[in-house]
Amino acid sequence: MALVTTALRQAGITTEGGLAAAVEGRAAIFEMTQAAEDAVLRPKDEGPWSHDLRAALAARIATLNDEADLAAQYADGAGAFADLADPENDGAAQGLAEVVAFMDKVAADTRNVAAADVSGLQAAGVADADIVRLAELNAFLAYQIRVIAGLRLMKGAFA
Repeated sequence: MALVTTALRQAGITTEGGLAAAVEGRAAIFEMTQAAEDAVLRPKDEGPWSHDLRAALAARIATLNDEADLAAQYADGAGAFADLADPENDGAAQGLAEVVAFMDKVAADTRNVAAADVSGLQAAGVADADIVRLAELNAFLAYQIRVIAGLRLMKGAFA
């Protein structure tokens, strides 16, 4: 299996065994997933959310979802925003308290996200398109974390 993606690496999928063959047969899905990761975390037009900040938020989301290894991978790319990867940091020192609170709520308390949460970002001066960018990042991480969990379950079945 020559395919290498974050999801496969984090799930511990190796080049040997029956699961590797199953994954190879679905290579396009994993390639598209990696392309989505690249687009969300390192877009050509990053807008107000730098690649470092996006990595810090991704690490934070992974931590909130008990994915320590994934969090560490993203934290490695967080640069000056590395301290935001820690959910204990509320983002106030960086002027990002509203953004951090929104991202945390979407990541860990999704069912209680309401229009008021979006209005709070708008009141803090975050443009609608930039709110969408934040939501895309959170949505991708939710998807990726579930793919990794599913691969781990499958790996157990093939063990």
